[in-house]
Amino acid sequence: MSKKLKIGLFGFGVVGQGLHDIIRGQDLNLEIIKIAIKNPDKKRSLDAHLFTTDHNELLNNSEINTIVELIDDADAAFDIVKRALISGKNVVSANKKMIASHLAELVELQEKYDASLLYEGAVCGSIPIIRNLEEYYDNELLHGISGIFNGSSNYILSKIFNENLEYGVALKQAQDLGFAETDPILDVGGYDPKFKLAIATAHAYGLFINPDKILNIGIQNLSENDIRYAREKNFKIKLVPTARKISTKQVVTYVLPKFVKSDDFLYNVENEYNGVTVQAAFADKQFFFGKGAGGHPTGAAVLSDIAALRYGYRYEYKKYHQHNGLLHTDDVNIEVYLRYVHEYTVEKLQIENIVERFSRDDYKYVIGNVSLKSLIANRDLLEQKDVFIAHTGKYTYTEQQIKTVADEEVLFN
Repeated sequence: MSKKLKIGLFGFGVVGQGLHDIIRGQDLNLEIIKIAIKNPDKKRSLDAHLFTTDHNELLNNSEINTIVELIDDADAAFDIVKRALISGKNVVSANKKMIASHLAELVELQEKYDASLLYEGAVCGSIPIIRNLEEYYDNELLHGISGIFNGSSNYILSKIFNENLEYGVALKQAQDLGFAETDPILDVGGYDPKFKLAIATAHAYGLFINPDKILNIGIQNLSENDIRYAREKNFKIKLVPTARKISTKQVVTYVLPKFVKSDDFLYNVENEYNGVTVQAAFADKQFFFGKGAGGHPTGAAVLSDIAALRYGYRYEYKKYHQHNGLLHTDDVNIEVYLRYVHEYTVEKLQIENIVERFSRDDYKYVIGNVSLKSLIANRDLLEQKDVFIAHTGKYTYTEQQIKTVADEEVLFN
C-alpha cells in the first residue's frame, strides 16, 4: 500500500510548472499543500492561497511529509533540504550544484534522521541514470561513464553542425527557447555537466568528489576554425563529461569538448537531448537517451522520485559504504586538439608527441598528448578567448603509469 504524500513545493518556475502539469488530473495519491515562491507579484496560474514567500510555512508544517525543491539558488536549496531532512521529511531535489557540493553531508543527514533524498531530475533530465547506476550496476565492474549531460550546449552545437548557424545565433535561439540562461556560462562553460558528473560518479564508483577537483572546459571559445577542422575529419564536436577507471583503483573525471566519430552513440544525440554511455565489464557498452532540458522531461524525472517515495524507496549508497579503495586521480595523459595563437601556450601546457601541426598568421593548432594534471594547473590559460581545446578520444600512458597499473593488477588480482 502506498503512502499518501503531502507535498511542500519550493519553486514554481519551468520545472515546477512542468511537474504540476504532469500531476494535474492524475490519481497519484499525493497532494501539493503549499508552494514557496520568491516573487509574490508574479501572475500565477493557480489559486493565490497555495503560494507563500515564507519557507517556514512549508518546513514547519507537520502536515507536509515531503519537500520538493526546484529552485536555482544552490545555497538556499541546501538550507531548505538540510532543514527538511533534520525534521524527518523526505526530499526530492533537482539542484545538481547543491547536491554535488554537499553530497557527503546529505548522506549523513539521511542516515541520522531516517529520511530519504532522491534527485533523479538533477542529472540528465528524463533519463533514469542515477537509479540504474545505483541498482542495475550494483555488482558490475564499470570501466567508464560518459555522455552529453547538458541540453543547452548540445542544442547550440547541433545548430552549428547541422544548420551552419554561427555560435552567437545558436546561443540566442537556445536562450529564446528557455534552454540557456541570459548568462549561459554555467551551461556552455561546462559547470552544469561537471556537477552532474560528480553526482553520477558517486553512484557509479562510490566516490564523493568535490566538484572543484573536476576539470571543466566548455565550448564558449569555439570558432569557425575548429568547426572547419572537425568537418574535414567527419567529426562533430560535443561537450562530454567523463568518469573513467584507468587502473584497478584509480578513476579520472573531467568535462571537455570532444571530437565524436560517426560510429559513436553520441554522434546522433542532437538539440536538447542527452545521452549517457555506460561501459561495463559484463554488460559491455550500453546507451541511455532522452530529453535533458525542458519543464516536462525534468518534471517527469522529479515525479518518478516522488512516486518512489510513496513506497519508501531510498538510495543505499552501497558502493560508497563498501570503502572499495577507489581513488580519484588526475594522473592520466590524453590526446587533444589545441587551437591557439601564442606559442607559449603549447610550451606551458607541455604538449608532447605532437602528431599534427598547422600554422598561419591568425591561428595555429596541434594535436598531441597532454597530462590532465597540466590542464588543471593551467585552467586560466585554457579559458582565454584565443584558445580552444578538445579531446580526440585517445588516452596515452607514460612508462611510470603503465608500471603503476601493472603493479596494481598483481596486487589486487
